[in-house]
Amino acid sequence: MTVPLSTVEDKTRATIGVRLFTVLAWVPERRALRRVHSSHPADYPVGGEKTVEVAAGWLERCITGQEPYFGPDSAAVREIFADHELIDRLGCGAVINVPVVDDGRTLGVLNILDAEGSYDDDSVAAARSLAPLAVPALRELLEETR
Repeated sequence: MTVPLSTVEDKTRATIGVRLFTVLAWVPERRALRRVHSSHPADYPVGGEKTVEVAAGWLERCITGQEPYFGPDSAAVREIFADHELIDRLGCGAVINVPVVDDGRTLGVLNILDAEGSYDDDSVAAARSLAPLAVPALRELLEETR
C-alpha cells in the first residue's frame, strides 16, 4: 500500500517540524519540477510547475547528485529561491531539500521549510531518512502521467 504524501508531511512535522512542506516530482524530459503535494495550496498549488528557477548548482546537487540542500537561514533561502519573498512572508527562513531516490533514479524532492534557525545537521539526516516514504507515491504519480 502506498503511503500518501500527506502522511509523509505528518511524519516530517512530527520528526523535525515544518511550516511549509511541498513535494515536487522531477520531470526529466522537460528538466522541470511539478508540485504534487503542498501544505499551503493557496500559495503553492498542486500542479504548479517550474523549470527550476533556483540558483546554479541546486539542480546538480539535489537532482543529479542526489544530495540534500540545507539552507539554515534567510540569506541562504534568498540566494537559492526566486520566490523567497513569499517564503519569508510565510515565516520561513530555513530550508531542507531532500531528493527522493528510487533504484538510483531521482523521482522528486521533499521541500521542508520552517523558521530561521529551526534546522541543523541532525534535522537534515532525519529528513533524509523520511524521503524513502515518498517513493511509492511519487513512482505512482510519475507512471500515471507518462
